[in-house]
Amino acid sequence: MQFSSSRDPLHRAGFSAAITRGLAPDGGLYVPTEWPRTMPVAEADDLAGLALELLQPFVAGDALAAELPGISREAFNFPAPLRALGDSGRLAVLELFHGPTAAFKDFGARFLAAALTRARQGAARPLKILVATSGDTGGAVAAAFHRHSGIEVAVLFPHGLVSPTQQRQLTCWGDNVRSFAVRGSFDDCQRLVKQAFGDAALRERFELSSANSINLGRLLPQTVYYWAASLRIWRTHGEPASFVIPSGNLGNATACVWARRLGAPIDAIVLAHNANRTVPDYLEQGVLRPRASVATISSAMDVGNPSNLERLMALFPDLPALCAAVRALSIDDDATRERIRIDFQRYGQVWCPHSAVAAEAYERLSPAERAHGRWVLVATAHPAKFREIVEPLIGAALTMPQNLARLFDRPSSCSEIEATLAALKDSL
Repeated sequence: MQFSSSRDPLHRAGFSAAITRGLAPDGGLYVPTEWPRTMPVAEADDLAGLALELLQPFVAGDALAAELPGISREAFNFPAPLRALGDSGRLAVLELFHGPTAAFKDFGARFLAAALTRARQGAARPLKILVATSGDTGGAVAAAFHRHSGIEVAVLFPHGLVSPTQQRQLTCWGDNVRSFAVRGSFDDCQRLVKQAFGDAALRERFELSSANSINLGRLLPQTVYYWAASLRIWRTHGEPASFVIPSGNLGNATACVWARRLGAPIDAIVLAHNANRTVPDYLEQGVLRPRASVATISSAMDVGNPSNLERLMALFPDLPALCAAVRALSIDDDATRERIRIDFQRYGQVWCPHSAVAAEAYERLSPAERAHGRWVLVATAHPAKFREIVEPLIGAALTMPQNLARLFDRPSSCSEIEATLAALKDSL
């Protein structure tokens, strides 16, 4: 299997090379050149077994092919339960927050860490991973790569624009993980990472890679839990699943679209955005206008120029095809807060601010759509990561998961830098 750049199909690489580089040489994102369709036989709750079946075609012929069983076991060693919500029997929640940092990104980050560590054995110099984060990505990547030999991680996050719990996750590691609070937005952090990849002096000093969702090694494993959830619904009810996904940089959403392209029994895909309306406006108006991000209570989704839109546009080159493939809704903070209140009262369900955006988007679908689909709300983070926001809304204290509580026992440190490439280069 080969992977090509989203900008030039002549730029190709195998699996190990693609995940090591992060970005293609022309600045594009790696996408599969083939879409092998299969129907896995593993049980839906056997995530490691599903990963082995589903991802084998993508590593075929690569040096990591023989390592895939071990990589899958390391990455998928915690559950992604599908839980019914309400009395209709047609609505469920896919809980993706049972990993080490209580966010969906644990799956992809752990897969990438396990794969790169094996791929880098015997390398002459360390691999330096640059990761921009709006909150959860950096924590998941830091936890996944912490103390992995031959790999150094630099985490860039927007100063003052992540929750206190998220900042603790970003800054408590030390060893081979360094954290930088950038005086700017997430888009500034993402811009710095892309500029670093294009800087000849930096590339001469370091072997650079990325662990954002721009890295193929993050996205492919995320298709597995969409397969698992849709297979469970298909095998139980004989109907495809439809997903409502909290969306920012579009990595998680792209993984769902890829899963459907590979044959997973998935019907509708709804992208639930916060007040950062770049994607909803593009699908409605037909003009792409990247813009500065807007700060919201669902901070991990505060993205004004989502990277993975490039992958979606590569798969659906004309706008009508993209509009037929996905829908996008924008939810503001007031509606998000109200949804957290309502669903706690109605179901006893506690949403994080990101999952609440998806829950509100679902409520805005037509009654006919809700009544006739098998809908899944994707819960991307544990609400205790945002207790400062959630607890006043529900009028109750949240229990901190033990894996998060342990982070507060560790010392925390980071460096504050300006949002310029020169500042980043000096810090590195």
